[in-house]
Amino acid sequence: MLKQTSLYPLHLELGAKMAPFAGYEMPIHYPGGILHEHRHCRTRAGLFDVSHMGQCLISGDGATDELERLTPGGIAELIPGQMKYTVLTNDHGGIIDDIIVLRRKDGLTLIVNAACAAKDYRHLSERLSGACRLLEMSDRSLLALQGPMAAAVMQNYSAAAAGLTFMHAVETELNGVPCLVSRSGYTGEDGFEISLENRHAERLARKLLEETGVEPIGLGARDTLRLEAGLCLYGHELDDNITPVEAGLQWLIRKGHREFPGAGKIHRQLEQGVEQKRVGFIVEGRIPVREGVGLKDENGCDAGRITSGGFAPSLDRPVAMGFVRSELAAPGVVLYAQVRSHRIALTVTRLPFISPRYHR
Repeated sequence: MLKQTSLYPLHLELGAKMAPFAGYEMPIHYPGGILHEHRHCRTRAGLFDVSHMGQCLISGDGATDELERLTPGGIAELIPGQMKYTVLTNDHGGIIDDIIVLRRKDGLTLIVNAACAAKDYRHLSERLSGACRLLEMSDRSLLALQGPMAAAVMQNYSAAAAGLTFMHAVETELNGVPCLVSRSGYTGEDGFEISLENRHAERLARKLLEETGVEPIGLGARDTLRLEAGLCLYGHELDDNITPVEAGLQWLIRKGHREFPGAGKIHRQLEQGVEQKRVGFIVEGRIPVREGVGLKDENGCDAGRITSGGFAPSLDRPVAMGFVRSELAAPGVVLYAQVRSHRIALTVTRLPFISPRYHR
């Protein structure tokens, strides 16, 4: 049976098209459609329900040092209120999940992908020592307010939250509701994520939707927004067999850090290179090239595969991400995909497709 977030009744009231996603019944889009929602978020502000994401707290002496040994590093360097995007790796260097870690005075808050939450919690419970405690926070919802008007909206509720810089967080009140607000998101836009108790989520969401310029946005536009921003999606650009180096996330690895799972393989790849790399593609014509489509080089040899693809409303053309043989990963290289009866050219390009507008 599918789960429902605390905002499920509100989604129905707003006319959302609902569909299964990671075990939840989630809004894909509202009556205006994905294209409208995407453009609205890029120009004004959108409110997303991302309560399907997992939230947990790791507490105890040495929690930061222990999590440091389960990731490519940089956790122990965080100060209270500071966040980091990172990955959990397995013993073969593959990515168990990509996560957000927030340092708090009482420990670490983690946000994990909904489809990976159970295996993440199991992995962490098995690897953390008895000195640490993992608490699943299933009693909390997560809202995302994203777009160029997000900061002005937030200023109406909390100067402390509106004054944050990218990847920092503060405990504050929004409309009288205690919240943990971070300046973060997965759209390429400036914005905030708001963690709060389930019982308050609908009331705060309704209040935010009353603000000028704020509209509800579904998961369909969230996917097109993150694709334009060149951001990985677990199960597409990331999985148990893809390493951070192959995924273009080598910047996550703290220099000299060799104690995390799979570090041997990952450091060998840093030194010797990899067979495949994640790249972006500009697609010729108007036909999108979607996940799973194979790529050929000019000689008809296998070149790679598409992991995410679709129409980019901000560019008014199709784009894609995928993996190619390393020698084909340079910008300007042209590869080919077969979509039905059409042979489509794709040009390798640098990521992201749009310039991010994070408030640093």
